[in-house]
Amino acid sequence: MKFIAGNWKMNGSAAALKNMTSALRDVDTKNTVVLCVPFTMLTHDTDGVALGAQDVSAHDHGAYTGEVSAQMLKDAGARYVIVGHSERRQYHDETNDIVRDKAAAAIEAGITPIICVGETMDEKQAGKTMAIIESGVRESVPTDTNGKIVIAYEPRWAIGAGLTPTAAEIAEAHTLIAKTLESMGLAGTPVLYGASVKGSNAAEIMSIPNVDGVLVGGASLKPDDFIPIITSMK
Repeated sequence: MKFIAGNWKMNGSAAALKNMTSALRDVDTKNTVVLCVPFTMLTHDTDGVALGAQDVSAHDHGAYTGEVSAQMLKDAGARYVIVGHSERRQYHDETNDIVRDKAAAAIEAGITPIICVGETMDEKQAGKTMAIIESGVRESVPTDTNGKIVIAYEPRWAIGAGLTPTAAEIAEAHTLIAKTLESMGLAGTPVLYGASVKGSNAAEIMSIPNVDGVLVGGASLKPDDFIPIITSMK
């Protein structure tokens, strides 16, 4: 069984979500499927499809205009939340410390954080890939996870660029993450791969050792693109 999460980013509508969840209802799969949608769509009826948010505040409440707390997400029906996505790290300067605090807030509220880690092109070219990945895991994961976290490896240089690392590169990264989590007492934590995932490469990617699923971007917006990814692995 694999864990397949769709990240809609700043896209979609209530009608699109209804269309997607209606299509997913007829999909025969044992895989865990999650749709991480904009805040405005979290309260909509999704026919039993698990929903997640794309960000969360590290604060419980207070004078933080524009932010949304983990408890608010819980109240709206979110079961998962992405934290530390490459775009949050790039455009909002989120550090491992910030990501860890957000993940801790989610866990406290009973929401499972999908914690993203990965290297930039500059870091890759400097030969720092493995160091960045390991520090990302060790520094972004809260001390007390309550057994409820998911890790997503995002080679940040591949996001939105139509690029995909080789199978060997993905295997090396995921093996390191799995070993790092084991050393932290978190063996068995699902580790997803996320960057340019589509129906034509999903099965190959999810067949790589220590790849427990995928975090899907643009290909998760339409049933005709997303369902082949879900059904590529039984």
